[in-house]
Amino acid sequence: MPYTPELDRLLTPGARFADEHATYVMEVHPVGDVVLPTGRVVGCDPVACPEDEPFTVEVAPGRYPARAWVAVVRGEDTEADRRVAALELVIHDEPAARWEMALVGDQDVADLKSDGWFGYGVDTGIGTLADPTALAALETWDEDAVTDVFVADEPAGGPVPGHVAAVLDETTGANVVTVWSGWGDGCYGTWIGRTADGRVTSFVTDFMVVPGPA
Repeated sequence: MPYTPELDRLLTPGARFADEHATYVMEVHPVGDVVLPTGRVVGCDPVACPEDEPFTVEVAPGRYPARAWVAVVRGEDTEADRRVAALELVIHDEPAARWEMALVGDQDVADLKSDGWFGYGVDTGIGTLADPTALAALETWDEDAVTDVFVADEPAGGPVPGHVAAVLDETTGANVVTVWSGWGDGCYGTWIGRTADGRVTSFVTDFMVVPGPA
């Protein structure tokens, strides 16, 4: 079956994961609201691919809180690193009864091979969940301006590596909130949580940081 992360455990403060080298302890941090004037959501690297397509699942236009799920990586009881394990855009703050892979265009989960997934490509080490309105505005920026705002050699001070929030469209307030994408570049899937009656709870991009549960 297609790859599915252990999201219910991953999105739990204090959850512990381990491998032979380290333990990974989950923290959750608010990273600001995301304004969706169209109700459509794009998962992408906003510097490399702001033109990426939105997911096929839409929500009501509005302002929604985002959370970064940060793995504190420790070896021998000392903090060694902090990595963003997941970025969550909360639509309804309720537990998800089930999860489905977020798709774009004509993607079909039935076409995936065992343990495969659809995801967005990251080439500059950052990811976002944003409205196409904001990303279209970003496409009009020159390269230097994009680099100055969104690309840094080191994370800014604070608990969330790579956290940047910037309004891109003044008329609607559409903005882009970024975090560093786990260990860096790659292809990262997004999953949509739903309640038992089918309402969307959240969009979650898994940056594939943590190993299996301890």
